[in-house]
Amino acid sequence: MYEGKRVREVGQIFKCDMEKGLSSAEASGRLKQYGKNLLQEKKNKGRIALFLEQLNDPLIFILFVATAVSLLLGEAGDAAIIITVILVNALVGMIQEGKARKAIEALKQLTSPHAVVKRGGRQMEIAAQELVPGDIVCLEAGRQVPADLRLTKTMSLKIEESALTGESVPGEKDAGFLAEGRTDIGDCKNMAYMSTNVTYGRGEGVVVATGMETQIGKIAGMISETKEEMTPLQKRLADLGKVLSGVAVFICIFLFVVAVLQKRDVGDMLLTAISLAVAAVPEGLPAIVTIVLALSVSRMVKVNTIIRRLPSVETLGAVDVVCSDKTGTLTQNKMTVKKCFADGRLFSAEELEENRQRELLRGCTLCNDAILEEGSRIGDPTELALLELAGKYGMKRERVEGSYPRIDEKAFDSDRKMMTTLHKGGQGKIAYTKGSCEEVLKRSSHILINGRKQPMTESIKREVLQAAAQMAAEALRVLAIANKEDAIVPEERELTLLGLVGMIDPARPEAKEAVAAFRQAGVDTVMITGDHVDTAFAIAQELGIATRKEECLCGSDLDRMEEGEFDQVAERVRVYARVSPEHKVKIVNALKKKGKTVAMTGDGVNDAPSLKAADIGIAMGMNGTDVAKNASDMILTDDNFATIRKAIEEGRGIYENIRKSILFLLSSNFGEIITMLAAILAGLPSPLKASHILWINLITDSLPALALGVDENDGGELMKQKPRRNNESLFAHGGLSCTLCFGMVIAVISATAFLQVPYQALVSRGLPINLHNLEVMLGIPELLNKAQTHAFTVLGMSQLFHAVGMRDVNKSIFRMKLFSNGYMILACVIGISLQVLVTEIPYFVSLFGTTRLSLSEWGCLAALSAVPLVVHELLLLGGTAEQDSQEKENGRTKFSAEREVS
Repeated sequence: MYEGKRVREVGQIFKCDMEKGLSSAEASGRLKQYGKNLLQEKKNKGRIALFLEQLNDPLIFILFVATAVSLLLGEAGDAAIIITVILVNALVGMIQEGKARKAIEALKQLTSPHAVVKRGGRQMEIAAQELVPGDIVCLEAGRQVPADLRLTKTMSLKIEESALTGESVPGEKDAGFLAEGRTDIGDCKNMAYMSTNVTYGRGEGVVVATGMETQIGKIAGMISETKEEMTPLQKRLADLGKVLSGVAVFICIFLFVVAVLQKRDVGDMLLTAISLAVAAVPEGLPAIVTIVLALSVSRMVKVNTIIRRLPSVETLGAVDVVCSDKTGTLTQNKMTVKKCFADGRLFSAEELEENRQRELLRGCTLCNDAILEEGSRIGDPTELALLELAGKYGMKRERVEGSYPRIDEKAFDSDRKMMTTLHKGGQGKIAYTKGSCEEVLKRSSHILINGRKQPMTESIKREVLQAAAQMAAEALRVLAIANKEDAIVPEERELTLLGLVGMIDPARPEAKEAVAAFRQAGVDTVMITGDHVDTAFAIAQELGIATRKEECLCGSDLDRMEEGEFDQVAERVRVYARVSPEHKVKIVNALKKKGKTVAMTGDGVNDAPSLKAADIGIAMGMNGTDVAKNASDMILTDDNFATIRKAIEEGRGIYENIRKSILFLLSSNFGEIITMLAAILAGLPSPLKASHILWINLITDSLPALALGVDENDGGELMKQKPRRNNESLFAHGGLSCTLCFGMVIAVISATAFLQVPYQALVSRGLPINLHNLEVMLGIPELLNKAQTHAFTVLGMSQLFHAVGMRDVNKSIFRMKLFSNGYMILACVIGISLQVLVTEIPYFVSLFGTTRLSLSEWGCLAALSAVPLVVHELLLLGGTAEQDSQEKENGRTKFSAEREVS
């Protein structure tokens, strides 16, 4: 807005004197009118509201019903367990809340605490929060910009804006610049923005925006307004909760109708119906999912990843687009000299010869204001790159300046595009100049080739310009270095060109491999940066992200597109350049509309809104701002883009484990339901008591389910698969058939164990075996208790065997590494021990209404419980036979085709 207005116009708009500033009275009045220069905070939810929010979940509602049922049945212990499950889930959820609040607090910490202003014709330092529109602010190197300013004076002013724009090189500022039309933040040379840092020169500017009206304020608003979305797993669990709620209600109604039709006692059937409804719900599921995710967080730390939001762990497995910031993520955020031109040839920086290019290295060292010491990097990134180049060849600035002390200088400015320093040498004074290739070349009358000065001919000049153009084509920033011997003042004429250096913020070496690995795993990489399109494309091409310039899109082009038009091209674009924070959010949202699960990486303030808008925001831990970290879901502790690949591999494994746990629990519950429904429809008593179901669902099942949740997966195989769709059902890829199949198996063997007792009683009495006689036998309390104990024991133990097979439904247990999952072995040992506990220890026998079993009964029931493993192996044998048959058929077809061709 103000970048297109002249200084005089801005002064008229804000009614301020550019030389004297505002009066104290006027400033005080405007402070009341505009408010303090602070970022507003969104009203925080209270702890009670946060706690209640965690309980708004269908599965939690069912757990409340289960608690009520347990109390109704007098099972206070089970009720206490369920309530504990609910509390654990709610407390974990509360810990994850408040990220937007933290992000805004971090933004507040970024703002400058003090500012130098002109008030009533005097310069004074005031608290930055007291700044008002119309104040005249004085800037100098080392200060942070305290508000958004329209610059009125600039003296070699450079401002580092990477946290806001993504550009790694400080931008030159020019108060005389006038923007035409809409201009990107990074191109507004006459503006300075709140929270950016002055790296060089001095300047003055008039405050045009404070607080939430500043660019950083708008980002704060975007963070607080972005709604938290459910992860794919949370959505699937919510859907599952609704389905299970419906099943529970249907069962209650169905059994009530059955009671009326069979003329049973309605009260007894109601209790049975409630027991069945409890059987339909895996009460331990929410706690198991939470614990598995929490355990996986410690595993993620091993791959240099800190998870801030627990459900985000599994979201990683569904990621099919990684939108990455360029600076500091794909690149090293450190300008590095890659190529040099000297002695008439262009070569890589590694090929530089100290003896032949000593004078070039000396120029890089002396015409330089940066400080490069161990553990300290201060100054312009381009100057630091020059010092690093010279330092590789043992040329340290302190030592060189000891021999060539600086006695005068001519600072860089945007008109000359050069900087010159004058030094006292052993053979008189010597000046060194660095700057734009075109400008230095204009002022050069000679060139140094192989240590000898030669006249600058037109052919040599063409060679120099051709070398510069070649480096520029590779997106290198080109600087020329020259000197002038016997100089009296730091003059810039009749120079001797020493050479050219081309530098860039280089790609991280490991990023290229990560991009290739993503491609194999079906994950697209998209670069989003505030940098220039040529620089962005050069890095993207090097990394294999983009191959054609047509795959790049600028922020200005994005602004001209209609929303629907952009949605159409969003999937094809691989590089976005010169983009603003708003653009980044727009890009993320467009990809999400296409059904993509989007991960966004970043380290700057400008990345925070898009980090929060993405399905999973990934911040850099070492060089990332606090704002980016607090807006993210996970943090890379090593700032390594390649770590994301490891994290996605872990995420896929974690989702697969959670899915196995859920299918295991549901198949077990399905077995319970079928067992009870079949018995009741046949007119027989219930094979299981409600306390038996709750014990199995909360205790016996939970341990192997947790063991499945921490199982090891073949990461290499997982990363060869395409990402799952974000709307993919938990029952996809054979999950439903697995659940139904093993549920039926468990139901059959549980029913067999239940009917075995009355069957043996009828056989021993010589009575005919029919449904009526079975019902009569089960009417005897002792026999019913024994039958229920058998069903309870088989149901509990069969699920332990079933859990072993669920580790990999596509692999025989004889090919599994059975001892690689120590938790599963422990779960089986504890599970069997607990089952023995409730049937053999008098107190628990009385509590659960079971009967003690003989050794032969244990052997028989154990054999029956192992049937799910037998079925597991038979299914695999059937699948292998079918596959072999198909391969033989394909072989015959291929042989026939080859013979026909012959």
